[in-house]
Amino acid sequence: MSSTLRTAVASILVGLLVLGLKTLAWWLTGSVALLSDALESIVNVATAVAALIAIRVAALPADANHPYGHHKAEFFSAVLEGLLIVAAALLILHEAWSALRTPRVIDAPLWGLLVTLGATAVNAVWCQVLLRAGRRERSPALVADGRHLYADVLTSAGVAAGISLAWATGWWILDPLMAALVALNILWSGGLLIRSSLSGLMDEAVSDSTLAVVRDVIAAEARGAVEAHDLRTRHAGKATFIDFHLVVPGETSVFEAHEICDRIEGALQDEIEDARVTIHVEPEHKAKPGEGIAVGPDPEA
Repeated sequence: MSSTLRTAVASILVGLLVLGLKTLAWWLTGSVALLSDALESIVNVATAVAALIAIRVAALPADANHPYGHHKAEFFSAVLEGLLIVAAALLILHEAWSALRTPRVIDAPLWGLLVTLGATAVNAVWCQVLLRAGRRERSPALVADGRHLYADVLTSAGVAAGISLAWATGWWILDPLMAALVALNILWSGGLLIRSSLSGLMDEAVSDSTLAVVRDVIAAEARGAVEAHDLRTRHAGKATFIDFHLVVPGETSVFEAHEICDRIEGALQDEIEDARVTIHVEPEHKAKPGEGIAVGPDPEA
C-alpha cells in the first residue's frame, strides 16, 4: 500500500474518532452549535472515504479507454467534498434557525467544552499531517481533506468560544447564533474547494513558478534547436502534462532531433515530478520569432 493510501485510510479512522467525540459533546450538552460541529464531522468521514476511493482510482495505470491515466479522479473527489460541505452548511443553518426561535439552556457546558477541545486538538494535528502529505505526494484529494479539516478546527474553536461566552453571560441565544456563523464559514470553504477543484478539471495551466521552471529547462537543454513555441501545460493529480513545438534547423537529422527531445524530456522529468512531456518537432521555417522560447547556443557547434 502506498503512503498516500495509508494516509487516506488513517484519515477515515481519525474522522470516526473525532465524530465520536463531537457527538458525545452534543449528547452531554444539547447545544445546537455542538450539533453543527458534529454534523460537519460526518461530512469529514464521508469525504475521507471519497478521497480514499479517488486515490485508488487515480493510481490505476493508463488503459485503452483512459490513455492519459486516471489522475483526474482526485479532482472529482475534491468537488464531491465541496458539495457535501455545502450540504452540511445548509443543514446546520436549518438547525440554527429552529434553535433561534426557541433558545434553551445548555446542559453540562464544561464537559461538552472539554470533549470538544479534545476533538479539535486531534483535528488540528491531523490536518497538518494531511496538508504535508498531500503536498509531498501531490495529491489534490489529501490537500482538499486537509484544508477542510483546517476549516473544521477554526469553526470548532469558534463554537467553543461562543459556548463559553454564553455560559458566562447566560445569553443562550449565542449558541444558535454561533451555529449559524459556523454554517456560513463552512459554506464559504466549500465554495472555495469546489472552485479550486474545477480548475483542475478544466485543465488549468500550472502555476507561474512551475511554468518559469519549464521555460528555463527548455531554454537550457534545447541546444541545437532554433526555438520552442506554443508551450501548453496542465495538471491532473500528480501528473503534470507539458507539450510544445520545437523548431530545429532544416539539416538536422531525425536522430539528432530525437536526441535533443530526449535531453529536454529527461531534464523536465528531473525538475518536475511525474512530468508527461510531448514535443512536436518542426522545420526552421515554422519558427515564430519574438513569440517562442529562445534557445541557448550549442557549445559543440
